[in-house]
Parts: sequence; structure tokens; C-alpha cells
Amino acid sequence: MSDGPVGVAIVGAGVISGQYLRNLTSFPDVRVLAVADIDTARAASVAREHGVEVSGTLADALAVPGVEIVVNLTVPSAHAAVALESLRAGKHVYGEKPMAMTPGEAAKVMSEAENRGLRVGGAPDTFLGAGLQSALRAIASGTIGRPVAVTAATQSLGPESWHPNPEFFYQPGGGPLFDLGPYYLTALVALLGPAVRVAAGTRRARDQRVVGSGPKAGTLFPVDVPTHVNALLDFPGTATASATFSFDSPISKTMIEVIGTEGALSLPDPNTFEGPLLVRRPGDADWRELPVTGTTAGRGIGVLDMARSIRAGVPHRASGELTYHVLELMSAITESGERSEFRDIDSAPEAPAPLPEDWDPYAATL
Repeated sequence: MSDGPVGVAIVGAGVISGQYLRNLTSFPDVRVLAVADIDTARAASVAREHGVEVSGTLADALAVPGVEIVVNLTVPSAHAAVALESLRAGKHVYGEKPMAMTPGEAAKVMSEAENRGLRVGGAPDTFLGAGLQSALRAIASGTIGRPVAVTAATQSLGPESWHPNPEFFYQPGGGPLFDLGPYYLTALVALLGPAVRVAAGTRRARDQRVVGSGPKAGTLFPVDVPTHVNALLDFPGTATASATFSFDSPISKTMIEVIGTEGALSLPDPNTFEGPLLVRRPGDADWRELPVTGTTAGRGIGVLDMARSIRAGVPHRASGELTYHVLELMSAITESGERSEFRDIDSAPEAPAPLPEDWDPYAATL
């Protein structure tokens, strides 16, 4: 087994790559060795900005000596193809959400990795942040007794008012469920374990939307996915959950509330790494804040945990099994909305182990 920092290649030099690169280049246990993109000029520019020596195509990145993990930040429609090419080159893969466009594509990625003795991981890693890890510890310690129900929601009017190229949010693989759902569903699975069945109702408020900013402002574009989703999820032995994902609401809302036999928790936004975490017990006049401890380093801590776990020979937390389960949940929710029936879930990953409270991304351990 190798030792020392783990070599990483970033594939996909879009906007999200900046967050990953700022963090991964600051963690001593990983080394960013290459940046790749279909637009090699953009890859070169991003590499220079972050002090990475090599840039070019995916093939160029896979050829760099020392690369062990490919961080796949390409568009969702390319996730499976890039993952498969990277695995066939002998690299572990950590991908942005979703793992693939369909569970069938994702299953091919998982099978390829298993056959080659390689690992798959994926976003979101926000459940490893201080806010949600503190919530996990609070539930495990019995702060609210036994969880029995969860209410979750993310509501807005959608991203087209501020995003200059919002069309992809309204194509297959997008919509509020596939765009924001992974943060909420991953948090719920981390807290409660895997879900066994789902049901949903879905709606699409408008067939067209309008670009609200940038050079294409005023341009109409089609809406090809549901823009309002109400889902029910059954977590056996723990809680049931109701979740709303909407790009149709003039009332902005971000919430996860867990009701237990002895109180309730209000969790932080699962698309963040921080607090606040609130508790309310019977008889309390209002919520009160609980301490939040852990890392707030941001996107990329899942890659770092994967790297450290590779060296230690232990399971990593933002695993392929977890990301596959979340993709299966989203696909089943979509199918349930179309067919008006409950859908069973086949995958059943173990809930990821909690991070140690003193886990430090900036302390060299390898």
C-alpha cells in the first residue's frame, strides 16, 4: 500500500471546481496533480489559478504519475462515462452529484469499481460538516428521544432569475429534486439509515421559463422536468419523512425538522457545513441553540476522508453505496409521481460512520 499524501486529478473545470480546488490544495493529506476539461484552455487557466502544474484532457490527467483519485466535476450527463474511463485506468473515483443519470448507469460504475478493487465516492459531503454531524450526535445521544417523523423542504422560484445559463436545471437530471434533493436525502440517510420505499406527487407549473440575467436575459426555454415534488419516505425502525422540493414557490424555505419522542431538532441547511442546530422539548416556549462542533472546511472533505480511508484501509463515508442509494431514491420518487404508486427501494447501504469530533482536515496524518 502506498503512503504519504494521495494524488488527485480534477476533471471538469467549471464553477464548482473553484471551491474544490481552494480546499483540496490546502489539505496536506492530498496533492492536486492535474486539472482536466473538454475545454483545455479553461483547464489550463484554472490550473494556473490554483498552482496545479498539469492541465489538459481526461487522458492527460489519467496519465499523470501519482494520481490515485479522480474528482469528477463534469456535467451530470458525463458523470458515468468519465467515472468508467477513470476506473478502467485504475483510479478511484469521487464524483459530484448525481452519480449518474439513472440507477442503471450508476450500477455499471459500481460493478466496474468492484471488479477492479477500486473505490467510488460522491457528493454531497455536507453531511460531514459540523452542523449535520452535531445533529447526528444529538440524535444518537437521545437528545430528542427516538426519532419518529421528519419534515424537510427546500422551496424557491428557481435559479433562472440569477443564473445566466439556467436551462440545464430544467432538463432531465435537473429540477429541484435532482439539483437540491441530494443534500436533503443524503442528510436523512446519514441520520436515519436507508429508506425502504417512497411515494410522491409531482407537478410542473409552467412549460417554459425565462432567463432573468446575463446576455440571454428574456430568452424563453423549455421545462422538461417536474418543478414541484412532494415525497414520502419510509425509514424502517426509525421515522417516516415528508419532503418538498420546489422551484415554484414564492415563499423561500429551507428546513429539516426531526420530531422525536422527547423533543424536536431543527437542522441547519444541508447545503452548508455549519449550524445553527436547534432543539425544542415539550413545554419549551421556543427553540434553543445547541453547540455545533466539527469541521466547516467545505466541499472536498469527502474527498479527503476518502483519501485518508484508502491509506488506512477502512470504509470512507461519502461512499458509492450511499450516493447510489440517493440516486435510486430520486429516481423512484420521480417514477412514483408519474405512476401514483409506492415504489420499493432495493439498495440498503449502511449509514456512514460519524466523523470524530476532532477530525481536522488541515492536520497532516499520512
